Amino acid sequence: MGNKISPGNPSVKPDGTRVATLWGELAWQLGGPPAFARVQADDAQATSPGDVLRELFNEYGPCLILVDEWVAYARQLHDQSDLPAGGFETQFTFAQVLTESAKLAKNCLLVISLPASDTSGRSHSDDVEVGGTRGREALDRLRNVVGRVESSWRPASAEEGFEIVRRRLFQPLSDPAQFKDRDVVARAFAEFYRTQQAEFLPECRESDYEQRIKAAYPIHPEIFDRLYTDWSTLVKFQRTRGVLRLMAAVIHSLWEKGDRNPLILPANISIDDPRVQSELTRYLSDNWVPVIEKDVDGPNSLPLKLDSELPNLGKLSACRRVARAIYLGSAPTTAAAHKGIEDRRVKLGCVMPGESPAVFGDALRRMAAAATYLYQDGPHYWYSTQPTVTKLAEDRAEQLKREPDKVAHELEQRLRKDLQRMGDFPRIHPMPQSGADVPDDLDARLVVLGIGQPYSKETNSPAELAAKAILETRGTTPRLYRNTLVFLAADKTRLQVLDEAAPRDLWWMRRARPPCRVPETERRALSTLQRSRFRRVDKRSASTIGL
Repeated sequence: MGNKISPGNPSVKPDGTRVATLWGELAWQLGGPPAFARVQADDAQATSPGDVLRELFNEYGPCLILVDEWVAYARQLHDQSDLPAGGFETQFTFAQVLTESAKLAKNCLLVISLPASDTSGRSHSDDVEVGGTRGREALDRLRNVVGRVESSWRPASAEEGFEIVRRRLFQPLSDPAQFKDRDVVARAFAEFYRTQQAEFLPECRESDYEQRIKAAYPIHPEIFDRLYTDWSTLVKFQRTRGVLRLMAAVIHSLWEKGDRNPLILPANISIDDPRVQSELTRYLSDNWVPVIEKDVDGPNSLPLKLDSELPNLGKLSACRRVARAIYLGSAPTTAAAHKGIEDRRVKLGCVMPGESPAVFGDALRRMAAAATYLYQDGPHYWYSTQPTVTKLAEDRAEQLKREPDKVAHELEQRLRKDLQRMGDFPRIHPMPQSGADVPDDLDARLVVLGIGQPYSKETNSPAELAAKAILETRGTTPRLYRNTLVFLAADKTRLQVLDEAAPRDLWWMRRARPPCRVPETERRALSTLQRSRFRRVDKRSASTIGL
């Protein structure tokens, strides 16, 4: 009403009646010209009609009076009564008369919608603009008047949401065969949850849960639980209108794709559909879009990549379904003290009867290990707009792999440091460039070859060739005391592990600051240098003997 009626421009009805005020409009809608005649003088002078309203309610009742967006109307009024609709103060006098008259009248119900808050200039429930100082004053005045006699309407619960969505978006069930199909689906899911008790939440094996599935059919109750429990905590999310908008987009997307699943689960929500994605990001910050494109749903997303590489997961689109369920259950709670969605709830939002929950557990583990924005704390998982530290280290390590000289220099420095602690040889020569770097005398010496000269069982491996060259000559002269040299070389197969671990370790060491410590798992993986297998080269045949 508030956006359709102008306080400065009276409306002319089809019968020629000229209406200027809200009370004039109310009277005309109740009883036409005869009812309007009772308030015509007050309408013309823009004064509150007084007890006439109660008389009209009784005479034309039973009646239901709906007043919507009253703040939007009232904030347009002036302090002076220079508009046909009256002045700012007169509006609240009328509000008091209206509420008292509805209370005293027989068979009359008055429903007024007011913004629940003015956070960011928008209401929580109706998404109308409060409108600055004038709008906030109008809102406060109307709240005070209505609050004296109001009976607040509790927002719709998840169970009530079942009925709202079904009535608005689906045709009612009428054929007995449709009821039979619904009952068969509900029973199949309920039996599945009871036989797989360890994989799902305890509430799912209760008999009441089967009734919830029937009430929400063809939508799984888990979707409503997440929307009404988690998403409704967002300031801009509307419990009824927001759910309807989202589910309308979801259902239309599934209908276009010819989806034949028995129930719509969180995992079936096509987040890659622009219409659905828009409804799921409009309440969040803008930086969620790249998170979805990379780690949740999209043509180049990680879940799609993993599903395509792993046939066991790909035949069920397990990674993609897991990612969708986690997003729906965690995106609105990233600022909460207790983040994330439990793994059993993730499976509840993914698995259909006849499918193995273990497959989705495997998908969940693979996603947690590879995703950039997916966090894990015990059994809880959630998406965030900030990349995980481990993934950040992986990305930086990949960049360092493109700079092999830096990595090789780091390895050589660490090797030289470790060799200082080896006291079995009076002389140690780390990574000599040629035989000229190794003296030829009677002292036993350990010659440690560089990482560019690894040993393998192949004939003429780089380590063998380097050892032969040093054994045979010292610079330009033949070597006399060959028996005094022992060679140490990295095993080629183990060196590949080192090549993977060293860039990651290098990044961690650059980033770590007291009192921060590198995670123990990273430290164990990155101590490959000390654990690598080395070989000793015999002077005569340059064959290798394990140390």
